[in-house]
Amino acid sequence: MIIRPARISDAAAIAGLATQLGYPTRPEEAEPRLRDVTSRPENAILVAESDGVVVGWIHVAGSHHVETECFAEILALVVDEEHRSGGIGATLVEGASEWGARNGFATLRVRSNVVRERTHAFYERLGFARIKSQVVFARPIAP
Repeated sequence: MIIRPARISDAAAIAGLATQLGYPTRPEEAEPRLRDVTSRPENAILVAESDGVVVGWIHVAGSHHVETECFAEILALVVDEEHRSGGIGATLVEGASEWGARNGFATLRVRSNVVRERTHAFYERLGFARIKSQVVFARPIAP
């Protein structure tokens, strides 16, 4: 298995894995999003490739705030259902951590839906500590 930066040609695999994560995504939606995100230096998308097949990916980005120190944040992580519990997720997190260190961040954060208890245990095994709970709100922005 290798960890490498995502390529535009990975869009279909990334879409399939995003769908497994619970975010239905078609390849034709993933491709322009992937182009956009990978064009921004404050973001990185890394993929785990096994025998030429993308079996997982992680999105990490720098987060800058006035009220806190800046940090790197995992925005998404998914490993193919058939490849879970084999260390791929941990390896992707380590890749995100290395990206954060290379970009001057001292802390790596992640948010996880309250219903993903297995995921919480995964992050805790990797040394993450719970620092707060929150509710996320959204509203459309008028054109």
